Amino acid sequence: MIPKPLSRLGSTSLAAALLGLGQATVGLAQEAAPAAPKTAPAGSPATPAAPPPAPAPAKPVVDDTKAIVSDAAAKPSAAAAALADGAPPVNDLPALLPPPQEEGLPTTSVTINLLQILVKKGILTHGEAQGMIEQAQVEAAQAQAAMEEAKFMAPQDGDVRVTYVPDVVKNEIKDAIKADVMAQARADGWTAPNEAPEWTQRVKLFGDVRFRFENSIFPDGNDNTGAFPNFNAINTGAPFDVAGTVFSPQHNVDEDRNRFKLRARLGADIDLDEHWFAGIRIATGQDNSPITQNQGLGVANGAQGGNFSKYSLWLDRGFIRYQNSFTAEDDFSLTFGRFDNPFFSTSLIWADEMGFDGIAIAGKKKVTDHFTLFSSAGVFPVFNTDFNFSSNQPSKFDSTDKYLYGGQLGVVFRPVDKIEAKFAAAIYKFDGVEGELSDPYIPLTAQDAGNTDNTRPSFAQRGNTYRALRDIVPSAINGFGTTNQYQYFGLASPFEELAFTGKIDFNHWEPYQLSLIGEYVENLSFDKDAINQFAVNNRGTDPVLGQVGDYAGDGTGWLVKLQFGKPTFEKAGDWSAWIDYRRVGSDSVVDAFNDDDLGDGGTNMEGYTVGGHVALSKRVRLGARWLSATQLAGPPLKSDIFMIDISAKF
Repeated sequence: MIPKPLSRLGSTSLAAALLGLGQATVGLAQEAAPAAPKTAPAGSPATPAAPPPAPAPAKPVVDDTKAIVSDAAAKPSAAAAALADGAPPVNDLPALLPPPQEEGLPTTSVTINLLQILVKKGILTHGEAQGMIEQAQVEAAQAQAAMEEAKFMAPQDGDVRVTYVPDVVKNEIKDAIKADVMAQARADGWTAPNEAPEWTQRVKLFGDVRFRFENSIFPDGNDNTGAFPNFNAINTGAPFDVAGTVFSPQHNVDEDRNRFKLRARLGADIDLDEHWFAGIRIATGQDNSPITQNQGLGVANGAQGGNFSKYSLWLDRGFIRYQNSFTAEDDFSLTFGRFDNPFFSTSLIWADEMGFDGIAIAGKKKVTDHFTLFSSAGVFPVFNTDFNFSSNQPSKFDSTDKYLYGGQLGVVFRPVDKIEAKFAAAIYKFDGVEGELSDPYIPLTAQDAGNTDNTRPSFAQRGNTYRALRDIVPSAINGFGTTNQYQYFGLASPFEELAFTGKIDFNHWEPYQLSLIGEYVENLSFDKDAINQFAVNNRGTDPVLGQVGDYAGDGTGWLVKLQFGKPTFEKAGDWSAWIDYRRVGSDSVVDAFNDDDLGDGGTNMEGYTVGGHVALSKRVRLGARWLSATQLAGPPLKSDIFMIDISAKF
């Protein structure tokens, strides 16, 4: 009989116990007993077999079995899993338990002897004993493998333990640490070496420098008898005595001039975060003209002879903008200050370098893949009355503030691949820009102001029609209108300009682009009969009397331009060329704000421009153009201008 504690163990645990006990017993027996001969000599009597060793007491067997079972349970290994997954059933394994032997012949394994005894006693069947042996051998192999693995993995002297970390985890840790360090650096005001402060990353500097040679040529036949008064010089200086014996300031119409001009601009766009931006730009300029930043070399702020004196810088741009780009095609902006032209237009109405003061709103919305709407509108102060006007009188004059109200609606249309068309309609209404006749009065000196003096333009080019502003009462003081007729002049027409602008881009020859551009403008407030009553210029010649005739100006203008080449220059050798023709009626647009190149700027002319540019490098280009213009109304005047530019942009 097997003691009760042992009989309660499962077959696997019993096999492990028996295997361990058997191996220990065999070891002791081999050390204590001499080796027996395998066979007896022939003819000699048989030697009686040594009796088997007595079984160990029950308690030690139970204790050893528990230890083995506990250790086996605590240290499972991969071998057990492999056996469980793929080991064949016990009945399919080769027989490990030898058949019963004759009594008195010992076996080579105590464990097998014990199991044979149990089988003989009927406690175990032969199959059960065989299964126990197989399981015990598997667990022994598992234990041996675990010991070898532990021995291999055990750290040796000088070993360094390194835990494997996946690259993804490494990158996440690195980014997190970097973000924390940079946040701390920004908070504490210190940065890594050679790293700019955070605010500089939100400021983008830009600028350009342009050098120009300009040759103005006047063909023979221009009227140089005093028929082209410079109204801008009159209105920005002392009033002119129209009853005097000297000519008023005049435009040059007969002497060719070679001039060198410089334009330099430096600006910054600032990202204020949360869709807010700001911008500022300074620029050269011979004066405070709103349409150009050109500085005549050798000319110091309008004075003759520069003698290498320094030139002035002006605040050319300064604005705050809210801009939210919802998508690449959907955008909204609101701008305050002095900023670029917010309208889609050409130089027929607004000069290329024109800046706008005031408030502008703009946006665009994609309707379909082929159709995008855009619009812009704004309120722009043109002139604000001086707070102390008139400065030399105790009783002040009423305000005569001038404003521009503009609005535009347009569409970008892509009918087919490689063709894009852009069309827009706009209305530009000037409020208070036209001149007004003053209350009747008698100016005793040139400094005696009239109450409508501020209706005169504060800046003008040439071409618009003018009228006298002061209603001077004839009296003995002024020789009954023959002396002391100090006058200023204002625009003879109000201006409400309706404009249609279009551009079609053909990209069949990429990277080259062919563009057709056009614009038409009409002054809706133009009234030829009303202007004829008081116009002092732009009159025709009476064919009968050979004298100054009726007003000959008009209120419409148009432009057509064809351009071919690279739309943006990216490398040396890129080029573009163009030709345009325009006709600008005398009072179609306000001459203070349109193109300043053709005919030396302004209105009341028609003519063409042909030109081109070539890139000397990615950011440097060389250009040339020829401009030819003829005056429409008034005395004959023609002019040609040749320009060469070299410009750099950064």
